[in-house]
Amino acid sequence: MATSARLLPLLPLLPLLLLLGQPQAGAQAPGEAVVCAGNACYTAHWGKLSAAEAQLHCSKNGGNLATVRSEEEAQHIQHALTQLLESEAILAARIGKFWIGLQREKGKCLDPSLPLKGFSWLGGGEDTSYTNWNKEVRSSCISKRCVSLLLQLSQPSHASHLSKWSEGPCGSPNSPGSSIEGFVCKFSFKGMCQPLALGGPGRVDYTTPFKATSSSLEAVPFGSAATVVCGAGDTQEDYFVCREKAPDVFDWGSSGPLCISTQYGCSFNNGGCQQDCFEGGEGSFRCGCRPGFRLLDDLVTCTSRNPCSSSPCRGSATCVPASQGENYTCRCPLGYQLDSSQRDCVDLDECQDSPCPQECVNAPGSFRCECWVGYEPSESGCQDVDECATGHTPCAQHCTNTDGSFYCSCEKGYVLAGEDGTQCQDVDECAETENGLCDSLCLNTQGSFRCGCLPGWELGPDGVSCTLGPTSLAPLPGPPQGEDAGDREGRVVYSPTMSRPIGGPEGTSKEAPTTKGPSLPRNTFVIPTAPDMLAPSRPPAVWMESSTHHPMATTGLGENTDEDFMAEQSEDGTDGQKLLLFYILGTVVAILLLLALALGLLVYRKRRAKREEEKEKKPQNAADSYSWAPERAESRALENQYSPTPGTDC
Repeated sequence: MATSARLLPLLPLLPLLLLLGQPQAGAQAPGEAVVCAGNACYTAHWGKLSAAEAQLHCSKNGGNLATVRSEEEAQHIQHALTQLLESEAILAARIGKFWIGLQREKGKCLDPSLPLKGFSWLGGGEDTSYTNWNKEVRSSCISKRCVSLLLQLSQPSHASHLSKWSEGPCGSPNSPGSSIEGFVCKFSFKGMCQPLALGGPGRVDYTTPFKATSSSLEAVPFGSAATVVCGAGDTQEDYFVCREKAPDVFDWGSSGPLCISTQYGCSFNNGGCQQDCFEGGEGSFRCGCRPGFRLLDDLVTCTSRNPCSSSPCRGSATCVPASQGENYTCRCPLGYQLDSSQRDCVDLDECQDSPCPQECVNAPGSFRCECWVGYEPSESGCQDVDECATGHTPCAQHCTNTDGSFYCSCEKGYVLAGEDGTQCQDVDECAETENGLCDSLCLNTQGSFRCGCLPGWELGPDGVSCTLGPTSLAPLPGPPQGEDAGDREGRVVYSPTMSRPIGGPEGTSKEAPTTKGPSLPRNTFVIPTAPDMLAPSRPPAVWMESSTHHPMATTGLGENTDEDFMAEQSEDGTDGQKLLLFYILGTVVAILLLLALALGLLVYRKRRAKREEEKEKKPQNAADSYSWAPERAESRALENQYSPTPGTDC
């Protein structure tokens, strides 16, 4: 084939070839190694760079520091590192570190519960479960941390011995880090071409889009250029480019083996055929395929007649060949659907169709129905839960069930209480005002209250007002006899237990009684009037009449029968006697306290007077015990008792 004829299809790709440059024969860039597999290529490089500098070098060529998301990917990277070590003899026994793209930013702390410990890949994507840590990761949040691969440089490297992960400081341009010897880059592609097949002596050099050159690639990335030189020392060169011939089908655009030699035939590299090589006359040969396979358009490569033999479907998808045997479709199990590539399956969200009566929870490949709070599953879906059922009610008194919930209520005289509003607390009617609705005394009870009057007053028919009793005006005609005397002596009268006020919580006014008794603050001590002040001729007692039952007064939460009312009256008498006894004892105690105070004051004054008296009798100084003699006349004091008698000579 003429060279000019071969170059015509490459004219549109001439700018790409000029950009990639002319590769040197058998060349691979010094200080790097390239391994391509799947849809990615990995390059291992020598160079004492910081992690940031290494990432910049990879990104300039369209990649990132390598990810190690699976054991298979770790083996590809280990293969590249092995090639790198074989390109340079290492004499010193030391450990070298090579940066990969696993980093943890400053301020993000260690998370021991995660496989990656809080680190993330530079290329993005979700966290992976595969790890190969050398030792426990250091807990540090104050600086950025980067991960490198540990490699024993002085020993032969094997793909089965995967390098461990080591984390540490990310280094700087002047200080790349301890034992840092290089880094590993990763470049992802849409697809790969098979290496070009040579049917005779020659050489193929590949130049990749990330500017790496190699003559021994197991897969060549899309967009790469291939330079073919046939024979030994032949200057003729052919150029090919890996293109996308059809969706997910990549090809060089060549037909037949390259560099065919009639001298060698099928004996050299199997004639460049992938499977079978059949020789003809005069050194000619052709390629063939085994049963179950067919020859592709390049007349070299064989592919299975069953399109599913290459397992084109991924994940849980199942490959189903078409009727002609050339095409296939991928099918997903129940609960899944094909993704955009039509080769893998993703979960189907069944809850989008609202299959549940209430709550729908999607699950991988399925879903489940749940009921809202206050409902329980039933044959027809979800039914209401009766929270007020006997033995299960959370309310202290009354419970009312509603659709999906409930609410509590209290009897008259109580209000809802508790954090959840299920308890009932007694209302202190006597504390709402000074004495509640009572004119004088008010006694709170569970769910209600009772009114009472001071001695000399009696409870009115309405059960709340007090009127002047007979004892407040004049003695009664005669002392009480029999049971009346015991019931009427020394009592403070209380009404039967009252229901909630007729006027409601707002305190609607009622018709006032004709004569109102004294109104006292709650818990006020009352000293009853002495009996002789009220009626000297009467026995020492306070006479009071208890009120009759009034229609507005009730005996608790329901209406009393006659027997209940009589029992309540007896209870009132006992309470009144106790209250009167309490008043008398209080008076006696007060008098005794006053007497003790007076006695103490008297003793104090006597002692003080005695001290003052003793102070006046006490002498002030030693001179107080003496008295002064009367003075003599001055003339006499000057007389000399030895003066001569008049008329006598000296």
